[in-house]
Amino acid sequence: MKLHTPLLAAAIVLALTACGKSSEPAATPDTLAPAEAAPAPEAAPAVDASATAAATDATAATADQCTFNLEGNDAMQYNVKNIDVPKSCTQFTINLKHTGTMPVAAMGHNVVIAKTSDMNGVAADGATVQPDHVKAGDTRVVAHSGMVGGGQSTSITFDVPKIADGSYSFFCTFPGHSTMMHGTLTLV
Repeated sequence: MKLHTPLLAAAIVLALTACGKSSEPAATPDTLAPAEAAPAPEAAPAVDASATAAATDATAATADQCTFNLEGNDAMQYNVKNIDVPKSCTQFTINLKHTGTMPVAAMGHNVVIAKTSDMNGVAADGATVQPDHVKAGDTRVVAHSGMVGGGQSTSITFDVPKIADGSYSFFCTFPGHSTMMHGTLTLV
């Protein structure tokens, strides 16, 4: 049996280094001759990246499909004019964040859900009601949040079947805001 000399030398250096008997640096795969390099690790099975991404997106969509993040600012504007509400959701949550800096007394925002035909009446009736500008017990209101000022957040959750029978809107009832701060809820 014929021993390959460079392979034997590398094995001896490794053995002596492991025992602390040499000041020579240990041989590494990149210091060995190509014929002596350590075998490459087996490749992992190929993964279809598009299938993985699609599965991730589907999971994220399922987790987030019944929640929407809405923003209101100091210019009396929401960041969207329509919110799609999936029919597959039993409940739907709207998270409102006031992205401005003005306090609630000067530029408060809320989010109210009602039939589009009731929006002006709900806003008018709530104009003088404190603190949330929604008349207590108003049966036209599906759901409403409290008022928030700059940097604050609030949420509302409502049963999706409550908006299945017509045209519904979301709007802010701070006095004067509903004329600019409103949008539609679309059941999809």
